[in-house]
Amino acid sequence: MNANSTVFDPAILNLGAVRARHGELSGSIIHTPLIWLPSPVVAKRLASDQVYLKLECYQHTGTFKARGALSVAQAIPERDRIKGVTAASAGNHAIAAAWAARQLGISAKVVMQTTANPFRVAMAQGEGAEIIMKEGGIAAIGEAERLSRDEGCTFIHPFEGFNTTLGAAGVGLEIIDTLPDLEAVVVSVGGGGLISGVAAGVKLVNPNCKVYGVEPVGADSVSKSLAAGKPVTLDKVDTIADSLGPPFSLPYGLSVINQFVDDVVTITDDQILAGLVVLQEEGKLAVEPAAGAALAAALGPLRGRLQGKRTAILVCGANIDAETYTTLHERGQPHVAALMAD
Repeated sequence: MNANSTVFDPAILNLGAVRARHGELSGSIIHTPLIWLPSPVVAKRLASDQVYLKLECYQHTGTFKARGALSVAQAIPERDRIKGVTAASAGNHAIAAAWAARQLGISAKVVMQTTANPFRVAMAQGEGAEIIMKEGGIAAIGEAERLSRDEGCTFIHPFEGFNTTLGAAGVGLEIIDTLPDLEAVVVSVGGGGLISGVAAGVKLVNPNCKVYGVEPVGADSVSKSLAAGKPVTLDKVDTIADSLGPPFSLPYGLSVINQFVDDVVTITDDQILAGLVVLQEEGKLAVEPAAGAALAAALGPLRGRLQGKRTAILVCGANIDAETYTTLHERGQPHVAALMAD
């Protein structure tokens, strides 16, 4: 079985491979801060003064996505790089793929959903990408796949594949190398690329550390796929957290999640927006809803399992414009009390 395998294989996704890829990317990727959260509110809620934030919002391009995109791009054979890359995204992955292409001096033609925030479209353009707009996640991915077939460019998938997971594993490795006795990590889940990597990086060093995922109830493809024992495609996606909105999961990421993740819980959009507010008030961070989701889950459905635990919460990204953030913050404020209620 090789690196193109569609299922988890410990012979290729192991600690040696994770450390090697992290080292290969280290000259380009930021080793983001892992900071203690000095919040009496959060400490009281979780009965722990050992809660930490992994700030991937400070990564190149504003999200963790830069790691996986560059991991895939660097693996492209030299003979194929002249044809460039393509990607499909609601925003963050398109930005990251364009950035990764720029690091290697190759072209990028990225497909973005028509619902993408103009702020993110401008960021992708700023990285030098040619932008193509398409409706819906499946339509956008289909167009990127067509470009790959017809023009020969390499498709950098938004969440699926060995190299994507291996790139994201650096996040987990940095967390657990900094806090070897960490007891739990909470990660927002979209298609599964981030949590598959984080969980592998953490568990391959400390298998006793719990890894929990969180999905919106309106975009719970990974939860449904785990329950079904196979990848599931949703009939529709309905969530404020567009970064967590892929309508399906895929075999490789799902197999890694099944191997390393302890549980995936779901939360409502109201809870996500409440988490966004709490993260600003207690962590002094203005983030996108996907990042608020992880803290919301820690304070809500995961609270009982995190009581008294040394916990890291992944702040996955903050690509959001001021006007949108202000609107979402105002929407979230009325829901904080419910999130924090016993």
